[in-house]
Amino acid sequence: MADSLASQIITAIGGPENVRSLTHCATRLRFELADASKVDQNALEHMKGVLGAVPQSGDRFQVVIGGGVATVYENIMHLPEMANAGAASVSGEGQKSNADVKAEARSKARGKVAWLDSFFEYLADSFRPILGVLLGASIIIALVNLLISLNVIPNDEASAGWVFVKAIWKGVFYFLPIMVAYNAAKKLKVDPWLGGAIMAILMTPQFTSLMDAKTTTCVENAALGTKSCTANIFGIPMALSDYSGNVFVPLLMAAVLALVYHGLKKIIPESVQLVFVPFFCMIIVGALTAFIIGPIGVWVGNGLGVGLAWMNTHAPFIFAIIIPLLYPFLVPLGLHWPLNALMLMNIQTLGYDFIQGPMGVWNFACFGATAGVLFIAVRDKDKDMRQTALGALAAGLLGGVSEPSLYGIHLRYKLVYKRMLVGCGLGGVVIAVLGWLFPSVTAAGQTVHGVTTTAFAFTSLLTIPVFDQMWVYAVSIAVSFLTSFFLIITFDYRTPEQKAEVLARAAADQKAAAPTVEAKEAAPAATTATATATATKTEAPAAAAAATTVVNAPVAGHVIALDETGDPVFASRALGEGVGIQPTDSEVVAPVSGVLQTVAETGHAFGIKTDDGVEVLVHVGIDTVKMNGEGFAVKVKADERVNAGDPLVSVDFAKVKDAGYSTTTLMTVLNTAALTSVTPKTGIDVKAGDEVIDIQR
Repeated sequence: MADSLASQIITAIGGPENVRSLTHCATRLRFELADASKVDQNALEHMKGVLGAVPQSGDRFQVVIGGGVATVYENIMHLPEMANAGAASVSGEGQKSNADVKAEARSKARGKVAWLDSFFEYLADSFRPILGVLLGASIIIALVNLLISLNVIPNDEASAGWVFVKAIWKGVFYFLPIMVAYNAAKKLKVDPWLGGAIMAILMTPQFTSLMDAKTTTCVENAALGTKSCTANIFGIPMALSDYSGNVFVPLLMAAVLALVYHGLKKIIPESVQLVFVPFFCMIIVGALTAFIIGPIGVWVGNGLGVGLAWMNTHAPFIFAIIIPLLYPFLVPLGLHWPLNALMLMNIQTLGYDFIQGPMGVWNFACFGATAGVLFIAVRDKDKDMRQTALGALAAGLLGGVSEPSLYGIHLRYKLVYKRMLVGCGLGGVVIAVLGWLFPSVTAAGQTVHGVTTTAFAFTSLLTIPVFDQMWVYAVSIAVSFLTSFFLIITFDYRTPEQKAEVLARAAADQKAAAPTVEAKEAAPAATTATATATATKTEAPAAAAAATTVVNAPVAGHVIALDETGDPVFASRALGEGVGIQPTDSEVVAPVSGVLQTVAETGHAFGIKTDDGVEVLVHVGIDTVKMNGEGFAVKVKADERVNAGDPLVSVDFAKVKDAGYSTTTLMTVLNTAALTSVTPKTGIDVKAGDEVIDIQR
């Protein structure tokens, strides 16, 4: 029986011994690995049930699953081989030669600065575990608002039933600071219950009653509709605020707590840490939070909220358009979490949020593009894409989750963004115009230009009723959805080469299913696809590509086995079977005909995919990525088509040697596992273009 998806993922990720830790969010498995170079990204990306594979900075890796991620996570954690996972270690100097692999991974990750990545990871992991309850609460609010608008239930605040229903979702947002504090502390390797307990201090009836004390002085804030008070505690003034729903304070508190907590563990004997570390933390950090951190967090949150509110009031057109256009770039990079925090802060301070309306425009432009891809996949009988797009669209429209669409489709096919951004922009214009002409009126009677909501909602079909001026929001997201949808189905989301490949594969599937009848019908389809592709500026591969049976030497020299190259990553065959060549010439040429999928800026690595799907990597020298292109004269660009023997790069190998790096040029067949056999020819002297690898399909 075939291995389960969980087992396949662990194998592709480098085995259980390569897993330091594993968590998951709403759509993704989040691995922290001992060695990211052991990951077979190609296998993951072509694995049934996986929507995408995303390298991160350092040794972190994400596998995009979609809505079923929790089930896959549980299945992985119950694998027998995962019983001892987390004990992996990096093997020191032997791993240095994978610097080029890591550099390439970082170039695809959301950032090249590790501390900045860590900061956004901190924000993200403080919210991810509570996404489920936030989504559940937002749907409850949406259903209640819908029933009220249909006059099914009365909007009666005095009704006991209404108070009970409100308590169901209100509890999530009221105690949100404690939840965030728990997650943030856990992320920083602090006892999470300690983080939650310290934040709970500011939410006890005893603390909140200080606002009503006789010695407390209070001032009304007309702009925010809130009350700020100052109490006298042991002769020291303390600014008081309502911390319910606040997210900035627990984030700041947890950071300070981590410094105090880990500092105390260094000076307090281990035998009494269980008692005295929490004791001192609660006193020290509790006091700091009440007197300093809490007021600063409220001030920061209020300031950001007021600033954005000012922009929404005085420049609503710019605001409503820029948010949908920014989100397609923020979400893949993980930079949208601060805005999510601001949404929650707006609800807590202003009583409403104005960011989620324009954000919904982006979401539905994203889902519209996915719907267009699904339409084309059904039309072209592309079974794999049909499955991917259907799952991503369901996650989007019903759950408001965009990651399956982004990682499963949009970031793989760059033309999607060109179509989708038009939908984002046009939807932003519509919500800006209608929001100005038909402003919202808040519960406090304040007129706000733009679409607002009093709930934190995942922008899906189910949560449309939570928005004020619901029809304005509905029209705007419909425009963005339909614009992206029609642009995709009109102009396609694939290059001519990609389209020809899909049509050829569909024709081959039809031929295999019904060779006597359907083969005759498939041939014209393949021929038409090829003719269309070749009519473009870049000549496309033939629909029925000739089988690749050999890979030629990219450079003249002596051929050796991968085991003899001195590079443990290539020797492990993690990047496929292949050869090493000790060069005697400076010209490196294409070993096969195909499309250049990868051209390293430093000129040290080239990835070529043949028309029939063989993926070949040419890696010039070992650790030569550190030369930053010095001595390398690159002659090609990514996405160009090359023929076997075409020059790729001229290399000053003398300069490589002088820099202290090996000149051995490595070449592997990346998708070796998908082929019947890949047989290297070693121990021979060759000229560029001589056969060095035999392939059987």
